[in-house]
Amino acid sequence: MNPAFQPDSRQRNLEQLGQGCSDVLILGGGINGAGVARDLALRAQQAGMRLRISLIDRHHFATGPSGKNSQLIHGGLRYLKRLELKLVREALRERDVLLSTAPHLVEPLPFLIPFYGNLSRAFYGCGLWLYDVLAGNHRIQPWKHLSAGEVARVEPGLNRRGLSAAGIYYDCQVHSARLVLENIFDAARMGVVAANYLYATGWKRTGDVFEVEVTDELSGRHLQVRTRHLVDATGPWQKAAPIRLVRGSHLILPRLGQAGQAIAHFLKDGRILFIIPWGPGKQYSLVGTTDADHSAGPEDVRISRAESAYLLQGVRELFPDSAPPVPLAAYSSLRPLIQEESASATATSREHRIWKDQEGIVHIAGGKYTTYRAMCEQAVDLLCEALAPSLAGRCRTQATPIGGNSRERLAELLHSTGAVAAQYGLEREEAAEALKTYGNLAGALWQQLPGEAPEGMSRLETARLRFAVSHEMAQRLSDFALVSSYDGYQTRTTAESLRPVALEMARLLDWDSGRVEEEIRLTREVAAPAANSAGAAQNLSSEALR
Repeated sequence: MNPAFQPDSRQRNLEQLGQGCSDVLILGGGINGAGVARDLALRAQQAGMRLRISLIDRHHFATGPSGKNSQLIHGGLRYLKRLELKLVREALRERDVLLSTAPHLVEPLPFLIPFYGNLSRAFYGCGLWLYDVLAGNHRIQPWKHLSAGEVARVEPGLNRRGLSAAGIYYDCQVHSARLVLENIFDAARMGVVAANYLYATGWKRTGDVFEVEVTDELSGRHLQVRTRHLVDATGPWQKAAPIRLVRGSHLILPRLGQAGQAIAHFLKDGRILFIIPWGPGKQYSLVGTTDADHSAGPEDVRISRAESAYLLQGVRELFPDSAPPVPLAAYSSLRPLIQEESASATATSREHRIWKDQEGIVHIAGGKYTTYRAMCEQAVDLLCEALAPSLAGRCRTQATPIGGNSRERLAELLHSTGAVAAQYGLEREEAAEALKTYGNLAGALWQQLPGEAPEGMSRLETARLRFAVSHEMAQRLSDFALVSSYDGYQTRTTAESLRPVALEMARLLDWDSGRVEEEIRLTREVAAPAANSAGAAQNLSSEALR
């Protein structure tokens, strides 16, 4: 499959945005904006209807909450404690849809949940049984009971004091940022005009047309975009309704435990702690998450020392005899939840709200990453009431593989691992990882492989970087290191480790030495494992960008 974007796509799309009038402009390139764009474009394509659809994001696609979550597609086991059965059932159904339509990015993952005490065993055992019941035919595998002795053999380092038993249940792991990108790629293949680093500073409605003032964050250029319909999928940046900004933070640690499954543990405060095998070869552990009310703006988001201490304390509860882990990196993002005055940050519902305001703008707020497809279906149905009534109720995303990556196609790709590794001079493991990550785009990735890699980089890393710049609209070092890949989180990021990548990106994008050093500094700041300043800078200064 050919890439959706080419090296000049951003500039061409900017020119298209400033010309004529689009039918729909989507604000926000996170998972909801991406999902709305793909859903609407797919309906129009299959109906033979010509619609001009545009999408913009103020940073890179998936830079916000959609790329910085727990990397899970899950039903939400902890929501059973609050009897949010409808939410859990919907999420479990959507988990099954994504397993079928994005199998290269979504894969089953077993979770071990330890039971401490007989009451815990009865309570959480009933919860796992109900989880399976709600999943119904969408169940991956039935949950399994482990005795205390079996737990000791499976995970010998786990805290055994008071351990009565454990359960093994299944959810799914995802590369959440790449799933956003792939939705946008699919939308772009169907004609959606998408561009990053564009900020809508305001809009007004004149008759049947919205006139949206847009600023290009990279050049400082201002343009006016005209559209008949507007969709607000800006998440934490939306201002149309009261939302509660709740910060969720994660730590990346050297690998914890010996087994291949994740660990889910309910802490004393009722929150669930996930320890998830992560990264190439599962050599790291992703630990999260927190729920902390966030009073600063959506541009000022990073882990606090209190959150870091909270997560590390949870790890020590589970592995008391291990050496204290030293975080390699961290990330934080904001959950824009529907405001509930009486609820705590943890207890605030993950239900979503989709509505049309008096101006006719469709808004999306709240919700879970796992249920994005269903949310987007609802939003597009609402949008189509005025845009194209014949397209309402004609969603096709539940059965259309993203990027053509069906289970059968993925099996074919993985079957070719040995031949691909031999043809391109790669290790079998790295070829398999790339095939799994890029799916049908792997063929275009191989075309970026250099004969000899730049100093300090591998050939495959160089190819992934070149692919991100040429075909994923990456404009910043962090776009590659923290979105296209998670490389920047999967090591102790230093100026020395980032410099070879930054220099290669500078060659591709014609940066000067000052820009190289600024990109390195900001990428390190975003991925820092502890709070070293009041807030992470999310944007370069206008002078540095121009």
